[in-house]
Amino acid sequence: VLNLFSITPDHDLDIMCQGQTLFDITCRGMQGLNAVFEEEKPDLVLVHGDTTTTFAGSLAAYYHQIAIGHVEAGLRTGNKYSPFPEEMNRRLTGVLTDYHFAPTAGSRDNLLGEGVNTENIFVTGNTVIDALIKTVDENYRFTDPLLAGIDYQNRRVILVTTHRRENLGEPMRHVYQALKQIVTEFDDVEVVFPVHKNPLVREVVSQELGGMARVHLIDPLDYQPFANLIARSYLVLTDSGGIQEEAPSLAKPVLVLRDTTERPEAVAAGTVKLIGTERERVYQETRQLLADRSEYERMYNAVNPYGDGKAAQRIVQSILYRYGLCRKQPQYFI
Repeated sequence: VLNLFSITPDHDLDIMCQGQTLFDITCRGMQGLNAVFEEEKPDLVLVHGDTTTTFAGSLAAYYHQIAIGHVEAGLRTGNKYSPFPEEMNRRLTGVLTDYHFAPTAGSRDNLLGEGVNTENIFVTGNTVIDALIKTVDENYRFTDPLLAGIDYQNRRVILVTTHRRENLGEPMRHVYQALKQIVTEFDDVEVVFPVHKNPLVREVVSQELGGMARVHLIDPLDYQPFANLIARSYLVLTDSGGIQEEAPSLAKPVLVLRDTTERPEAVAAGTVKLIGTERERVYQETRQLLADRSEYERMYNAVNPYGDGKAAQRIVQSILYRYGLCRKQPQYFI
């Protein structure tokens, strides 16, 4: 992603280690950022999303008494363990944040409900849509021979991603068993599954889907090929968060393998459906989109509520405005 957008980091914390825990990530992240903040002495620290490094960055900035801006603020499920640890990462970050850059009006309302001052909330749209618009290209050519060899015009490609901690083990197994039924029943379907590197995920994937015809198990993709793969897929099955915004922006129906979502706007719009991980439900919901064209088109034609490609511009304008460097108040995304 850094290369794709021509970004050269000034600091590399180099915190990633095989088999690390949430404790390891939090501690290493804070220690690394402590040194960076002491050297750079920033006036504002921007953190993004709901990863453990997001929370670590916010806490480190707070310890240095540096103002914090949270990009993608206000997403909530209301269940601190779903998704885990993302729900509490973003809620704890929100408590520390000075400037909340909420992607939607719904996210803004969540923050208002938690007592955040309306003057510190800026509805911007989501930067993921900015990146997607700049990345997806109908003339893009995959360098991976497997992806390049798929007939996207005449095959219905189901893109699958799973990695949530709460879905490890039997819940994931049930999803994969449902996929086996689908591939067996529909001979024009191909599954492309970039498999997470977590050994616990890979073990169950291999047991249930390994060696199956028309199921392509591949390593995780870089952002550019992944975004273009979404654009050429027929539908998406995922337990991820970001894809719930990316796929609707490309008019792709999404079946979310979770019972809760912090992105209810797409559910309300009709382009995303929560289906959980129970085997029969996953099979029936997926089958319906393959067998019922009207249901597929209902989700396909739903309106994307997440942005117009100008979120980053609004965030910059909001910062300049709040710091007195720009007199004109930004026009927000509603």
